[in-house]
Amino acid sequence: MDDQQGKLVLIAHKSFKADPELVYIVDFLNKTLKDKHIMFGLTKDRDKEEMTINIYEF
Repeated sequence: MDDQQGKLVLIAHKSFKADPELVYIVDFLNKTLKDKHIMFGLTKDRDKEEMTINIYEF
């Protein structure tokens, strides 16, 4: 059994100016690329007014 099985591996991340529309983009990407074993995460830094998209492989 592979030790990485079931684990998320961060492969990229990028920060952008906060925009509520990014939630819809990340949702679309997750639904579309699920079968490719790619997952997207989104975090918001309220102090900097930035959002960061994280791309994971699982």
